[in-house]
Amino acid sequence: MRDGSPRLWPYSPANSPIALPDRPILCSANEVVTLFNSDDVPDFTTKLDGKALTSYLAGYGTENDSLDAVLGAQGVAPMAQRRPILLLGELANPYRLQDINIGPLPVFPVRIEDVCRTWADGLDTREAYPGVHHVTLARTPGWWEHSHLGMATVEQMKALIGWLENGVRGSWRPVKLAEGSIRLDVESDLEPPTKQDITWDGVVERVELTMPAPTGPMIDLTTLMVPIHTRQGCYNHRGRLSPDALT
Repeated sequence: MRDGSPRLWPYSPANSPIALPDRPILCSANEVVTLFNSDDVPDFTTKLDGKALTSYLAGYGTENDSLDAVLGAQGVAPMAQRRPILLLGELANPYRLQDINIGPLPVFPVRIEDVCRTWADGLDTREAYPGVHHVTLARTPGWWEHSHLGMATVEQMKALIGWLENGVRGSWRPVKLAEGSIRLDVESDLEPPTKQDITWDGVVERVELTMPAPTGPMIDLTTLMVPIHTRQGCYNHRGRLSPDALT
């Protein structure tokens, strides 16, 4: 990935979420900028609450300026006024974020564990294959894969949810997960399990493999918002609604 205009992003929403950012970025209306952090990554046994997470992520920046300085130069809220939201599917796609027009948004790779992204193509008719509006979460013990974390203002969160709803108010809402783990991740080439690695005993769908060693700290789930469809997601195995997975 090279820095540049979101419209030069090599993967449009029609291809997303096949290939999404593999490194921290700041996405704005006119450019996508890679972010760096010279600080040591917190130990993987650490759990970052809201304040600690924001403080660590605020340590990112470009080669010349801190992240807060870059945000300030664009006249938008600093990191201290932003909150973490899990960006499933193409909500992490710079091309799509420019369409939504929510302003500068820092995006960071994360690793989700014991939950997985799953597709529900009947949720939205705007684009059949695939789309962020088709992606929700499923309970799958033992699973791991990459996703993305956005640091958004309250207004940006409302705009993201509003875009998902597509005029149907109340069809999506931000929730907090009551299970699974979300970690900051620095291993961009980590592959998730394959379909052949999934077992189903007729009750629970799970992955029996040993999970790769973590490379980053856990994020306190009580500080993380996740957009969920109010009728069809969060799912457990085999697509059954799992309300106990939410708080």
